[in-house]
Amino acid sequence: MKVEAAWLPVAAALLGLVFSAGVERFLKPRPFPRRPRGAWEAHAGLWCAGYGLIVLVLGRPGCALAAASAGLVALALVNNAKMRNLREPFIFQDHDYFPGAIRHPRLFLPFLGWKNFFMAAAFFSAAAAGLYYESPPIRRFAFNGQLGGILIVLGAAALLLRSAARRDPPVSFNPQRDVQALGLLAGAWAYHRAERHPPNLSSPFDGAGMLNPQAKPHLVAVQHESFFDPRRLYNGIRPDILAAFDAMRGASSGYGLMEAPAWGANTVRTEFAFLTGVNEEGLGVHRFNPYREILRGRRVSSLPQFLKSLGYGTIAIHPYQARYFSRDRVFRRFGFDEFLDIRSFAGARRSGPYVADAEVGEKIIRVLSQANGPTFVFAITMEGHAPFSPARMRPSDVEEFYLAPPPPGCEELTVYLRHLRNTDEMLRSLSTALTALGVPAELCCFGDHVPIMPEVYKILGAPKGDVPYLFWSGRQRPAPEFMDSAKADNQGRCQGGETRLGAHALASSWLRAAWGIRE
Repeated sequence: MKVEAAWLPVAAALLGLVFSAGVERFLKPRPFPRRPRGAWEAHAGLWCAGYGLIVLVLGRPGCALAAASAGLVALALVNNAKMRNLREPFIFQDHDYFPGAIRHPRLFLPFLGWKNFFMAAAFFSAAAAGLYYESPPIRRFAFNGQLGGILIVLGAAALLLRSAARRDPPVSFNPQRDVQALGLLAGAWAYHRAERHPPNLSSPFDGAGMLNPQAKPHLVAVQHESFFDPRRLYNGIRPDILAAFDAMRGASSGYGLMEAPAWGANTVRTEFAFLTGVNEEGLGVHRFNPYREILRGRRVSSLPQFLKSLGYGTIAIHPYQARYFSRDRVFRRFGFDEFLDIRSFAGARRSGPYVADAEVGEKIIRVLSQANGPTFVFAITMEGHAPFSPARMRPSDVEEFYLAPPPPGCEELTVYLRHLRNTDEMLRSLSTALTALGVPAELCCFGDHVPIMPEVYKILGAPKGDVPYLFWSGRQRPAPEFMDSAKADNQGRCQGGETRLGAHALASSWLRAAWGIRE
């Protein structure tokens, strides 16, 4: 019995290891069978470590095997759901989102899907059944019994991970490519170890090359949730869906497409790039969630800090919980004087599940109306956040938003267009109000990433991921003459033409345009 108790954990660990390799065959993207030796060592070491710790706690090898397998299956399902919606597999830095999924299920669980949810639940149910049907041995902590077998598994895990650490395979920080080359577990291990290397946080806002302007207008930057131009996908959309944006673009000091560092989600990547001016190429693995380094105490120069040094007040606005992504702590370190979160929107109108964009625009104007000096406002909207449930469609939507009805299966797009029109109305009202303030004001607006609409993209084709931006001035010219559907120009026009910018170059380019600084 003692021998059986000792070797049962070892046998279960080997069986689970074979199962774990099989699970990877269902991953998207599918990992290559031929991998560096260090990748297989990391995979085996992580599996043995996870299984060994579970059986040490439970004392039930079969139950531990089911629990560890359930965890891996759930991870694979999350990976495939993320790949489907965000075109990016699961990486180590995503573990920060698991607590967020519990605290904010509306933002995460709809993208997993009920089928995946029930599949994962079935595996965890099997693990739970093991707690009832399997009993631990009487002398489970005897070295010549079960504990001996557990120590063999954990010892093997330690040796494998130590060997893998000496053979760190190169990573490209292209998640799809790295998961294919290393596998899911080894890829996560490699990204975890890459965090040891500090990022290059060189920022243009350290003052070098930036001038102290004579005039200091109010500065308003609006990061619009899931903002992009869907008319590039389907020409049957009414051209006046972005009439205000088109008119502002035609009267702007700069506009074009911004290369968003995220696709479909991960707003903080775009947010960090705009507020710090740091190029993601120098961040290494930290590009996937740069706020983690800020929370560890890493210092970086930022746009709010720079503007404060010039005498600006700095205020952030976001109609959601301040603790999400730890913005309450990060924004303080970036130099914001005040952060107005969801608590400042009590009783606000909603469009879908979230606070309407119009409410954010009105909040911006109220803040500037009460300002005693030049003020920088950075606002993040939420109305355009996915999912765009087809159940929210209205009978009049197709006629209201399309010249020609879209193909079947594009209901998500129709719901998205309603929010996009509201965003456009917010820009119309905001530009008019900024002009009426009676003091100079400059506006920068841009999208954080394209929206999540996988079914629509299957039918109409997926966008590249670039999002529009523009710089508009309320002091250079009167509020724009907004176009009706007959006048709307799908492409927009402005002097100098369209300019393509990286997200890290957007803020500094905006300041130069706003202050009339020539490079």
